[in-house]
Amino acid sequence: MGEFDPRKALELARNLQKAAPRTFVPPSEATRPKNEYVVPHSLVSGTRGYIEHVVYQINGCYENGWFDACAVMMRRLLETLIIECYEAHNIDHQVKNKDGDFLMLGGLIDDMLQNANWNLGRTAKKSLRKLKEIGDKSAHSRRYNAHRPDIDRLQGDFRDVCQELLYLSKLK
Repeated sequence: MGEFDPRKALELARNLQKAAPRTFVPPSEATRPKNEYVVPHSLVSGTRGYIEHVVYQINGCYENGWFDACAVMMRRLLETLIIECYEAHNIDHQVKNKDGDFLMLGGLIDDMLQNANWNLGRTAKKSLRKLKEIGDKSAHSRRYNAHRPDIDRLQGDFRDVCQELLYLSKLK
């Protein structure tokens, strides 16, 4: 074994410091998670890149145990898919306020459930408000933390609603 050279050790430490930020940071955009626990990627494959990336984040959050983040991203996907439905049928003006901004998710859901343009299935009608609720609690309640069973309990409903909205939005 060679003798310890403090100059070489210091040089090695400096090189590690320079390389570490580039080596250990995550990529700049969402990557595909190892598993698809919440939403199968095939459901959204070929739709829109931003929709696919949200699904990556939903599944990635679940995979890592970040259940509040997962619930918030599920809420975001619902909102996005509802807006996609209105835009695909050129009736998005129906869900915009006087300033031209889209309504919040509650208003979007209310309109979708009352609007004669949609023939939502029974599961979707019953599930929309439940799915919104967990996303709202995870995003806005200081003392609420979602757990895996909270997501698991809604997983089937979420998939069904997403699939229905993807068809209504003409993305599938």
